[in-house]
Amino acid sequence: MGSQMPSLGVEEEFHLVDPRTRLLAPEAEALLGRLGDGRFVGEMQRSTVETNSSPWQGLDELGHELRELRRELCAAAAEADLAPVAVGTVPLANAGSLALTPDERFARMHEDYQQVVREQLICGMQVHVSVPDRDLAVAVVPRVAPWLPVLLAISASSPYWLGADSGYASWRTLVWQRWPTAGPSGPFESAAHYDRLVDDLVASGVISDRGMIYFDVRPSAHVPTLELRVCDACPQVEDVLLVAGLFRGLVTAAGWEAEAGGPRPEPVRGELLRAATWRAARSGMEGELFHPRDGTRAKAPDMLRKLIAEIRPALEANGDWERVNALAAEALGRGSAAARQRMAYTRRGALSDVVDLMIEETASCG
Repeated sequence: MGSQMPSLGVEEEFHLVDPRTRLLAPEAEALLGRLGDGRFVGEMQRSTVETNSSPWQGLDELGHELRELRRELCAAAAEADLAPVAVGTVPLANAGSLALTPDERFARMHEDYQQVVREQLICGMQVHVSVPDRDLAVAVVPRVAPWLPVLLAISASSPYWLGADSGYASWRTLVWQRWPTAGPSGPFESAAHYDRLVDDLVASGVISDRGMIYFDVRPSAHVPTLELRVCDACPQVEDVLLVAGLFRGLVTAAGWEAEAGGPRPEPVRGELLRAATWRAARSGMEGELFHPRDGTRAKAPDMLRKLIAEIRPALEANGDWERVNALAAEALGRGSAAARQRMAYTRRGALSDVVDLMIEETASCG
């Protein structure tokens, strides 16, 4: 990683909702026509819009752009009688009335995956951290993997699914893991070793192109970054920044370790990584997590504090130490998005109240 601070960027996915019915609205094409900006793109489902930030070195600068993108999106959506919602799943949807974005690739994916595609009514948030060397990026992956469940727990925002409480903080995770390449990956000896696996997966016919590698963390297919893919979309920009700062700290610390040339750490078993991810999806920040490397169990806030302490030198080197600590305190003080949604529901037993709260939080970006 050298002495230069890694840059970071964020992709955010937003559901589009009819604010009167609170149902998902398949109106992305019309909305994108109003925006006319390459930073806004469509996704597989016509009820989803994605925003793409520029790469930044400062968390505050990244936050400024994320809020600017949300303001533009919310303004254009309001003109079209729509509302964007940054959560993993929305509580209310008429799945039979939704449709895919017209695209040959999406049509082929629907033919191949059927119900998995039809129920892809989920939104995530991806963080990119610059890594100048692909061999280094591959070496970083197993070193950061044991901490990814904590980042998932911070982001958990999808307790409701098609009109019912799933019992999970992040039901999006369970829906997402139905894809054949979703979940933990590696370890790999080199970028060439990783590329051979990707080529083998494409050759198998199970996936049709390299863009369908959905590992929890992966070298990007098109830019020199390591990409985090495990998180729900977050209604609060502050939670996005917390995850981004922590992930950059993890990548920085792991890069230092890999560059030092010491022995590779013993990889954590994939079964334990999947189990820790399931635990985070089930419990979120209000329950208990476990660390798949050493088997320790702790309340989620304590696990978050343990992570911050573990990567403190990297956070300090990136100029993120004080900011990340403040963001973590704020996140723990307000509770997770999943918990806030359940609290909103208990007031009247109305899922419309949940949707209204998430519309409000998504739009409250300063």
